Amino acid sequence: MLGEFKKFAMRGNVVDLAIGVIIGAAFGKIIDSLVNDIIMPVIGRIAGGLDFTNYFIGLTPAASQAATYDAAKKAGATLGYGTFLTVTVNFLIIAWVLFMIIKAINRVSREEAAAPAAPRPPSQEEVLLTEIRDLLKARG
Repeated sequence: MLGEFKKFAMRGNVVDLAIGVIIGAAFGKIIDSLVNDIIMPVIGRIAGGLDFTNYFIGLTPAASQAATYDAAKKAGATLGYGTFLTVTVNFLIIAWVLFMIIKAINRVSREEAAAPAAPRPPSQEEVLLTEIRDLLKARG
């Protein structure tokens, strides 16, 4: 049973998937930082210095009076649409980057498939057989 599990776990697909998940998590952190630390502050500045993380609607009187989203969440039910907007921008950036990566991979694959293989020179055996064939044709 242990040997069968080891064989399953060490298959190429499982290891490739694990590596993909780890790289994806690291890539997600990079995108989160890009959106939260670079893109959203610029958008906030253009929109008049607003911080999107503090866009919320308090669903209780105490949450409505809170100054920040974190305080509103502690005070009661809250809809944090600013956080949702940030996560949506995250998703769009990740989707765009993945689209560009897949597009580049497909372009490279098509170029490799379209490029005809260079003709190889005939081997010595083929040259010798061709000469024998030509001699036989000339005789008869």
